[in-house]
Amino acid sequence: MRVVQRHEAPCMSTLTSWLLMPLSGALENNIQPWAYWHARCMVLGWGILIPVGVLLTRYFKITSGQKWPSELDNKVWWHGHLALQWLAMLTVSLGVVLAWGHSQYDSDASRLHAWGGWTLLAIGWGQIASGLSRGSKGGPTDPHLRGDHYDMTRRRIWFERIHKFLGWLAVLMAIVLILMGLSVVDAPRWMPVILILWWLALGFAAWFWQKQGRCTDTYQAIWGPDPQHPGNALPPIGWGVRRRKNRQQHG
Repeated sequence: MRVVQRHEAPCMSTLTSWLLMPLSGALENNIQPWAYWHARCMVLGWGILIPVGVLLTRYFKITSGQKWPSELDNKVWWHGHLALQWLAMLTVSLGVVLAWGHSQYDSDASRLHAWGGWTLLAIGWGQIASGLSRGSKGGPTDPHLRGDHYDMTRRRIWFERIHKFLGWLAVLMAIVLILMGLSVVDAPRWMPVILILWWLALGFAAWFWQKQGRCTDTYQAIWGPDPQHPGNALPPIGWGVRRRKNRQQHG
């Protein structure tokens, strides 16, 4: 046992040194306070809150223990999605304010990171604006019955197509831009390592929940599978979305 410990100590020391070293391999790198607070805001918003909000929306429209379709319109995912996305956009906007006037576009990577960041910010706030203008809900619980979502009007269909496409695009862009930003400031190696492991964990969770069939169509999660509802006559919107035709309890 003592021999193993003597061999492990240098290995752990070497790994720790490698993780603490800047990405470029330099002996040290002093990151300005505005830069690391900007990075923290962007990682929290784009790297953590937005992806979690996306997965919550995609895989938890029907929760474990919910007796669907006798229990419909579970709003856990809806409230969670709103809270996470609003918090994320406020956080990343703060990150932009912190970086305002400080960034030095002295390389192609820094310029690309900056322009990509502005594009991503526009997409994020555009997503919130589109959500606010998605149209009316309608349905049997609405006194007027008719609604953009219940009737799946052209407005609602295009909202869902664009909103879902831009949502996934934002997640992928954010991963690239975060890693690019860490490279620009020559961050310690442990930062991208931790983030990549986090994103791999989210990817595995998404794969597992997708395999379980948890990606349920929003329309059916709200109003059930009865063919009398007009939206059930249309194909679901989005890749891998499940349209249920049975009345089994979701497990």
